[in-house]
Amino acid sequence: METTVQYTAAGDGTELTAPDAVLTIKVGAAHTADQYELFEVSAPRGPTTPLHRTGWDKTYYLLQGRMIVQVTDEAYDLGPGSSLSIPANTLHTFTVLTPSATFLVISLTGSMGRFHADLDAAIPRGRSLEDAAGDLREVLARHAVTVEGLP
Repeated sequence: METTVQYTAAGDGTELTAPDAVLTIKVGAAHTADQYELFEVSAPRGPTTPLHRTGWDKTYYLLQGRMIVQVTDEAYDLGPGSSLSIPANTLHTFTVLTPSATFLVISLTGSMGRFHADLDAAIPRGRSLEDAAGDLREVLARHAVTVEGLP
């Protein structure tokens, strides 16, 4: 297993846009032999993404703001310095309670980065989810991500 050193300065990194946040890749899977990734996530208060399942383990570490993370039928109130691990294939979502929240996500494997890169490419910024529903379904299917209530 070969890994490389990756330095990402403050304010740098590849940005990926999701419907509910902007993710900045701080450590990419290419530099960790696909073992893990590190993202800085900036999320505004707004509509909550429906409950969903992803095929990768991840941990949230809140830097700024406050949010509720729902994992199955349990709600966790995260403030700065709080962390929460979410096992793969577990139903979850988050709701930002303050004007915005900034948090780190550590994700095992490179799956989260590949999913979000595909999502960013398929649904351009500013395009409504209603207009992008067909493209969104295709991206979800390619990455085995399921969203509750999405036909």
